[in-house]
Amino acid sequence: MVGDTIAAVATPPGEGGIGIVRVSGPGARDVIKAVFFPRYGRGVDEWASHTLHLGTIIHPDDGREIDEALVAWMVGPRTFTTEDVAEFHCHGGAVPVRETLTAVLRAGARLAEPGEFSRRAFLGGRLDLAQAEAIIEVIRAKTRDGLGAALSQLEGQLSRRIDQVRADILALLAHLEAMIDFPEEDLPDMGSERLRVTVVHIGKQIGDLVERSRTGRVLREGWRTVIAGRPNVGKSSLMNALLDEQRAIVTEIPGTTRDAIEEYIDLGGIPLRIVDTAGIRETEDIVERIGVEKTREYLEKADLVLVVLDGSDGLNQEDEALLRSLVDRPAVVLVNKSDLAIRRLDDVRLRSLVGKMPILSVSAKEGWGLQELSDLIRSMVYGQDGSTVAGREGEGPVTRDGGRSALVTQARHREALERADFHLRQALEAVDVGASPDFLTIDLKAAWEALGEITGDTVGEDILDKIFSSFCIGK
Repeated sequence: MVGDTIAAVATPPGEGGIGIVRVSGPGARDVIKAVFFPRYGRGVDEWASHTLHLGTIIHPDDGREIDEALVAWMVGPRTFTTEDVAEFHCHGGAVPVRETLTAVLRAGARLAEPGEFSRRAFLGGRLDLAQAEAIIEVIRAKTRDGLGAALSQLEGQLSRRIDQVRADILALLAHLEAMIDFPEEDLPDMGSERLRVTVVHIGKQIGDLVERSRTGRVLREGWRTVIAGRPNVGKSSLMNALLDEQRAIVTEIPGTTRDAIEEYIDLGGIPLRIVDTAGIRETEDIVERIGVEKTREYLEKADLVLVVLDGSDGLNQEDEALLRSLVDRPAVVLVNKSDLAIRRLDDVRLRSLVGKMPILSVSAKEGWGLQELSDLIRSMVYGQDGSTVAGREGEGPVTRDGGRSALVTQARHREALERADFHLRQALEAVDVGASPDFLTIDLKAAWEALGEITGDTVGEDILDKIFSSFCIGK
């Protein structure tokens, strides 16, 4: 409950150089007085805001020493939570951190609930809801590009886009409702064509954000990527090369891989949940046959398929059947063993089978072509919408004019955008059939409210509880 003074451990469990116990609320100053003895005599009442102070943490009940520590003192509202904040920087062992937290709780603070510090930042106006959620995205980022997307959201790029669209909807609503409520004022009629253009413009802005959510989802969750092909074409060697370690067993005996091997890799800033599968072929071996069936199941669920072919051998029936099955799927054809002098693969026949699938020559053994593969996958991820392009690795998505792009990374945001998009399409239909402004305003209000759920302007306590309960206790 806002008004209480809360406390929690803000660093991960385990041993480390430092452990931090964070305190926030109107009683933070009193907590310092109760549990901290400054080395140089000056008490917290004489401290300037945003300063560090060396001293000893003591237990408020019996005065016993707990640890030598630094205290960071920050006076609200220029703090993360907008309240007075104290952070006890003690040694990062389990016992000193636990004892420091116990002392702070005995001094009058209560244990914070999950996400309560961030929730207070939201309620205090320090962050909107999208920015607060971005904190978790920063913590959980899997790659530098994912971190870039999360920081963009934390900086308010997405919120500013949403606020602009809501402002456009509100301006249109205000005009329509004035026409409805004050017909005697002879307000200028927008006209159906101008009204249609305005609704289409708003809908396009929402549609652009929905498109960007596809790229955002990849950066947040990773692309499920399956390495497929017949036995002994170099699938496991490719996986080992991408991982830069000997994760999969590689031999010259066909059918060595019988079960799927799944790993997570960062390929050029794109998170891939990559799966090496059993080679696809007809076999009498019951164990290998089960592996082949598993491969087919993984292929059905894959976001991207890396088809590995042996460049030193011709195409066979298994190769051709696999390629035909993937013509309309996101896939890349990798012609492996390009380091060998022998090339028996029929390139003309291959091109006739793959449609628009890109083809790369690689050598898993020598590492040839892996950078080209990384660049290609990066362009495929960012090419899912027309409004963003891939910046340098770690920079994440950028707009075509070089500015930082706002990406939608969370399912909650995408769902709200899709509802807003639906209502804008309904409003456009109302315009096209010449419906009265009353019908139009219903869908415009619904779209405005759906977008407000993203920034937190139109959410209830139940949604806030659900969102912040997913945070860690010290955040």
